[in-house]
Amino acid sequence: MNKREQLKAKVAAMMALINVAKAANRVFTAEEDAQYAALDGEVKALQAEIEAEDKQAQREAEIAALNAQFQSPVPTAAARNEPPGGVVVGKNREEDKPWASFGEQLLAVKNAAAPGGTIDPRLTTKAATGLSEGVPSDGGFLVQQDFTTQLLQRAYDTGVLASKAERIPISTNANGLKINGIDESSRTNGSRWGGIQAYWENEADQYTATKPKFRQIDLNLKKLIGACYATDELLQDASALAAVISRGFAEEFGFKIDDAMFRGTGAGQPLGILNSPALVTVVKENSQQAGTIVVENIVKMWARAWARSRANAAWYINQDIEPQLYTMSLVVGSGGVPVYMPANGVSGSPYSTLFGRPVIPLEQCETLGTVGDIVLADFSQYLIIDKGSMKSDVSVHVRFLYDEQVFKFTYRVDGQPTWNKPLTPFKGSNTLSPFVALATR
Repeated sequence: MNKREQLKAKVAAMMALINVAKAANRVFTAEEDAQYAALDGEVKALQAEIEAEDKQAQREAEIAALNAQFQSPVPTAAARNEPPGGVVVGKNREEDKPWASFGEQLLAVKNAAAPGGTIDPRLTTKAATGLSEGVPSDGGFLVQQDFTTQLLQRAYDTGVLASKAERIPISTNANGLKINGIDESSRTNGSRWGGIQAYWENEADQYTATKPKFRQIDLNLKKLIGACYATDELLQDASALAAVISRGFAEEFGFKIDDAMFRGTGAGQPLGILNSPALVTVVKENSQQAGTIVVENIVKMWARAWARSRANAAWYINQDIEPQLYTMSLVVGSGGVPVYMPANGVSGSPYSTLFGRPVIPLEQCETLGTVGDIVLADFSQYLIIDKGSMKSDVSVHVRFLYDEQVFKFTYRVDGQPTWNKPLTPFKGSNTLSPFVALATR
């Protein structure tokens, strides 16, 4: 029995002791405690021996490869596919060849992390900066750019909100973005663009100088992490591995990004519209019953939406409120007209509509009667930044006893509304915003 098999057996024995005590709903006996302590010492000793052997094997492999370079004749430029200038043409070198599939790269990452495993040169050229670029547990590897784009594109397609926001990729050396925006909170004279004003004057009258007011939109990348277990059987099939991880992570990342855009606190995650100071909250009607939505709520929410956002806005709802929408109508004289137009019905639209704008069920919306159960929002007024490359890490140790590898993906992203406050109109007293919610009822 080799050291790894011994380690596996001793860990299994430790688990057996724990399970026996747990089944009896008791702590270890003195004898069991001594057995566990002895096994624990043996496990730690074996781990140290295995780690030392792996390190020695890695050293031997590295020096053997280096020695082979000195022993082998230097190939000619033609043999290395080099042009006359002596520079290897991109994608003719082994390390420049693209991966055939996402699954192939994940398998290479798994092999690189295995004790004594070989590292594909295409991984080391894309290694993330860290304590040691060649050690996956220190630095990890970056997913190939086209796979990154594909994975993120699926995430945005899966998510409802992310695809509607304005997205700005961040350059390699940047960790955030600062944008100078106009600090405009009112459309009254002297407040447009934060202070610009024009005047009607007579001939030869003196000009009155005005200037805009700026504010800074400050976005700093936050970290979104996901981990996935993959069995050794699944790892044998690159196509299945790529399908499982691509679909699973796309849906999960899309969900988490949407959730942050909707309700994020801004602390360690993007700022959501429900926590933004730009949100306008419409109060309930007098004597309105708890847990209801009435037509007056919808009319007043529509009236508080910034006019320029109405063409892009959509209603985001919790499906709990749909029964009330179907019976909602606007009284006209002795009769009434429906406000909510069901999809594929009289509206002739693939979406149900309110005031001509689509009604989209969203998992992140709150239950009926709570702020966030129905929101009128224009997410073109929401800004997302991200680091284009997604980082991938793998561990063979976390689920060692279960013959599973653990893949971990890290995506750095941030976002917030481009508005920092509601807007006071030129005429009228009610503030306006691209983001309108209904107060608790």
